[in-house]
Amino acid sequence: GEATALAIDPARERYPFCIVWTPIPCLTWLFPFIGHMGVADSRGVIFDFAGPYTVTVDQLAFGRTTRYLQLFDAAAAADNERVEAWDEAVRVASEEYTKRMHNLFWDNCHSHVGFALNRLRFRGFARWNMVVLATWMFFAGKFVSFPRFLSSILPSLLFYGFFALAMLATSKH
Repeated sequence: GEATALAIDPARERYPFCIVWTPIPCLTWLFPFIGHMGVADSRGVIFDFAGPYTVTVDQLAFGRTTRYLQLFDAAAAADNERVEAWDEAVRVASEEYTKRMHNLFWDNCHSHVGFALNRLRFRGFARWNMVVLATWMFFAGKFVSFPRFLSSILPSLLFYGFFALAMLATSKH
């Protein structure tokens, strides 16, 4: 049924019709809004541009999903034409990105997701890019669970907390 088609299953890493996100060690600790992104098809299988000429299937390059945005509702998931268009966009984007060199600054995992959304003209918009997607995920992404929330945010809190304490300690002398 429709509810089953949209069911998020973190134990199996299934996120139908979702953009997914996970932290990148060290980089996310310093910049909590930066992370690794993938896109899942209608069955919840995740595709991510993991490196030069490499799109991984069913395994995010930097670990398990910690945040997600589900982009289809029950009505959309019940529309076979929209489901087929979604899966086709994910497939075409993934095929395209197996032909591309990865670059952290301008052609990366966010670009792969943006390519799929732009192909769909998702929400009538065709300029999905790294900045738009990172901002959307940071402010609207749902955390999978409290432990995964902690795994995303705790390193940053510890880093910046230690930095603040060090600054306070040195400013008193």
